[in-house]
Amino acid sequence: MNILALEFSTTSAKAMLYNTMTGTFAVKTRAYVFEKGAKAGRQDSRVVFETSMAVGREIAAGKQIDAIALGCTWHSIMLCDQEMRQVTPLLQWTYTGASEICKALRQDEAYTLRYYHKTGCMVNATYPMFKLLLLRQTGWALEQYKISDQGSYTMYRLTGRHRISDITVAGAGLLNTHKRDYDDELLGELGITRDHLPELVPYHAALPLTPEGAALLGIEAGIPVLPALADGAMNHVGAGALAPGVMSFSMGTSAGMRLSAPKPILPATPSTWCYLTPTAWLSGAATAGCTSCVDWSKAQLFGANITYAEAEAGYKHTDKPAVFLPFLFGERCPGWQDERMGGFYDLWPQHSAYDLYNSVLEGVLFNLYQCYGLLTDLNGAPHRIRLSGGVRHSDYWTQMCADIFGRPLELDPATQASLMGIVVVAMEKLGVINNLLDMEFPASQVIHPNPDKVEMYRARYARYLYWYDRSI
Repeated sequence: MNILALEFSTTSAKAMLYNTMTGTFAVKTRAYVFEKGAKAGRQDSRVVFETSMAVGREIAAGKQIDAIALGCTWHSIMLCDQEMRQVTPLLQWTYTGASEICKALRQDEAYTLRYYHKTGCMVNATYPMFKLLLLRQTGWALEQYKISDQGSYTMYRLTGRHRISDITVAGAGLLNTHKRDYDDELLGELGITRDHLPELVPYHAALPLTPEGAALLGIEAGIPVLPALADGAMNHVGAGALAPGVMSFSMGTSAGMRLSAPKPILPATPSTWCYLTPTAWLSGAATAGCTSCVDWSKAQLFGANITYAEAEAGYKHTDKPAVFLPFLFGERCPGWQDERMGGFYDLWPQHSAYDLYNSVLEGVLFNLYQCYGLLTDLNGAPHRIRLSGGVRHSDYWTQMCADIFGRPLELDPATQASLMGIVVVAMEKLGVINNLLDMEFPASQVIHPNPDKVEMYRARYARYLYWYDRSI
């Protein structure tokens, strides 16, 4: 059997064609091209959809497709008219227009705690709940529209039904995580009902591909299409991390680390988040600044075309490196301060561009290590860590990650773990496997920490925390 997996990531459309008989697969990616002048975090969902259909059609050409699996990012939202035509831009997780609303709401500690312990989400501009509040405050009558995201919009275009998985809604801040259902009290705050939202369905609730959808992809109608599942949860599945004690750790545009939990894990003081997987709850932490910060620093310090290896080659080890706080796009975990800014500290005239670049690599990892400490305090230390994402383009940065965490890191054999996750869900739907937990993904390589660098990085991490505590 052949499974066509389509994922609408933050910056590009991705497609995987997976053969269940041989275990082989092919992957195609294509960056979105938006009109000149498009604002950060705001996208045209039609461009995302059309780009995704194009790469899907190309990779599926001439093949018999047995199922279509969809993947999307967490935290996107847009308004559509009653015929499901896009009215507002798609507001991605990177859109922070609601930061002032959230800053004001966080002054109400009782509201913040109640919201967090109900949804597993923080009062933060990342979440669609607050993007919708912003739209209402700026004049949009939400009750006149259909509320969608890229995943449910694509599901509608391919099947004629506006559906969303509970896994994806868990990252919208609209779901009562204890009931795994829309929270009517929160919908009341927005002045909407369930009729304005996609139908909430389980992760495996497939619908047949319509003739219109089939024409877009150049394949047969009637093929089952699974609802779009969020990339963070699918990374966890694709990393083979559903079992207790296995942490999935992805470092792409943003970064996240996750552990399966048998019940919602919600500390008294909001810090980590709690979403859903197909089989359990998901206790995790995420940061906005990862390869986004690295790409920014490469472009600003050297020019956009420099490679990782070239940027790393000029670094001369120093006892007094600059400290970088990676909050160019605001802070998610652990402090959830939308208004927090990034920057260099302990900067000296002798620091070269290469030194600053190395500080960016360290700063991103120190923020993640800070989150790791909170996550393990709540869940216990994992016995395995599975690493995936853009970090793997740099052997130097990957080794630095192992050294800072002081833990062996297992590299996933598939560089696109979230795509593999939705493939595994489709395999379960088709009966190829009996259970998602049946899938084993041996590591392609294990990166061991260098014990000689532990003390050095602990001292540098202490300086990072010093400036973190004084930067807001």
